[in-house]
Amino acid sequence: MSNDEFFAAAYREHYWAVSRYVARRLQRRADEVEEVVAEVFTVAWRRRADLPEAPLPWLYGVARNCLANAVRGYGRRRRLVDRVGNDEAAHGRHIVDSPDAEAPGAWVHEALDRLSPADQEVLRLAAWEELGVDEIAVALGCGRRAAAMRLHRARGRLRAEIDRMRALAPHSPPTTDATVCKDHRHG
Repeated sequence: MSNDEFFAAAYREHYWAVSRYVARRLQRRADEVEEVVAEVFTVAWRRRADLPEAPLPWLYGVARNCLANAVRGYGRRRRLVDRVGNDEAAHGRHIVDSPDAEAPGAWVHEALDRLSPADQEVLRLAAWEELGVDEIAVALGCGRRAAAMRLHRARGRLRAEIDRMRALAPHSPPTTDATVCKDHRHG
């Protein structure tokens, strides 16, 4: 199979997985998802000779970098809007919380949001993308042992954050075992 054919097969097979990966990380900014996904596959096309046999974890690594660029760009735009004035007020638009802001399990997302970006990413790769430790290592660009250790430590920090939230909350959330990726298939 030629590099072009291999790229086309990877694109067909993994487009939606990469789209979901990006969309989950750009919550409330759905307008940017397609742009980031297009950038991921543009990079993959340019580097099609480098595509590994199992391209999905590699594509997640590319997506991570493209997301970082998008987040930096978003930050620059927000700072510009803040300096110039409130864009939403100037155009008569109002931002409202999504209807599922009080959805069941929202506390898990709140605890996850309190972790470092690196911890959030390794946990999302394991839980949302259902990657094993070897695949997480490829996506993060590190060795297997480093990926396993990062995942182990991130799970511990998530457990600690949930316990901290439970101690402060009037109603205790459910137990944390199922929510912190205690799936033995993933390391």
